Amino acid sequence: MNTSFKTAEFVSPQHPDKLCDRIADALLDEYLRHDPSARTAIEVMGGHGKLYITGEISSTAAVDIGLIVRRIAGEELEIIDNLATQSPEIAAGVDTGGAGDQGIMIGYATSETSELLPLELVLARDLNRFLYELWPHDGKTQVTVKDGELAAIVASFQYAAHNDLELAVKDWAKKQQYVNPCFVKYRNSNPQLHINPAGDWHIGGFEADAGLTGRKLIIDNYGPQIPIGGGAYSGKDPSKVDRSAAYMARKIAVDYLRKFQADTVLVRLAYAIGYNQPVEATAVVDGVAKHIEGYDLSPRGIIDFLRLERPLYEDLATSGHYGRPGLLWDA
Repeated sequence: MNTSFKTAEFVSPQHPDKLCDRIADALLDEYLRHDPSARTAIEVMGGHGKLYITGEISSTAAVDIGLIVRRIAGEELEIIDNLATQSPEIAAGVDTGGAGDQGIMIGYATSETSELLPLELVLARDLNRFLYELWPHDGKTQVTVKDGELAAIVASFQYAAHNDLELAVKDWAKKQQYVNPCFVKYRNSNPQLHINPAGDWHIGGFEADAGLTGRKLIIDNYGPQIPIGGGAYSGKDPSKVDRSAAYMARKIAVDYLRKFQADTVLVRLAYAIGYNQPVEATAVVDGVAKHIEGYDLSPRGIIDFLRLERPLYEDLATSGHYGRPGLLWDA
């Protein structure tokens, strides 16, 4: 009998890497709020009392960086600002409507969940959100699924006592709509539980560890079973195809899943710097490759179609980029 294990993780908004993603995207939102044409490539690294911000900004807006950092990460950080303007050689390619860099973007959709996302990622994310409502601090979850049943759950949350956290995890697991009933007597469906496996903990966030933008790429995408192109999202304005074309690839995957009543669709879009059309546009529908047609895949076309010059990015960095109500690329 074949068995298939699939595992995915998720982190809370107070995890140090997610704090960095949130800060980068909150800064982007503030620039776009005053200047929809702003170009940003913001990188954030924080930890142990210091926050370093570097990258490029080209905008007519003036943003209070310290105000945004303190709102998200608290008052105690020393902020080191090393932002510069975008390279004129890169800007020359973008100004004519071309992509700001080369890159491969992946979109994916599956019929196995109503979110059109892999089951293991949906479960890890849902558990994380459930626990974060109880303990709004640093935390991580991980879920392993085997043949449609929960096989293992890992949950580590700051300030959560082991027994309380275990009860919360069991309460969540019993209510899951996607898996067979858990914790049922005489059934081999009790998942392994690893609750604060290194012990209860109280030091978290930037106090415990360093964080960096773009270090949770698998979480931001579709979990470890699905390939990614490699580019991070946070801190990048929509002229960067790392972000905008990734959202468009998801939109095409969702459309093709519904059009062909498929089980899975994987989309690949690839660009060359300075060119406004992809060098590859492929949708793999239930294992069969199809050329993508009927979409404006230029950077400007994607930006306009998905209305990406809006301040919507901090929420995406906080709660997830896919499989949520109100996202045009999921509609």
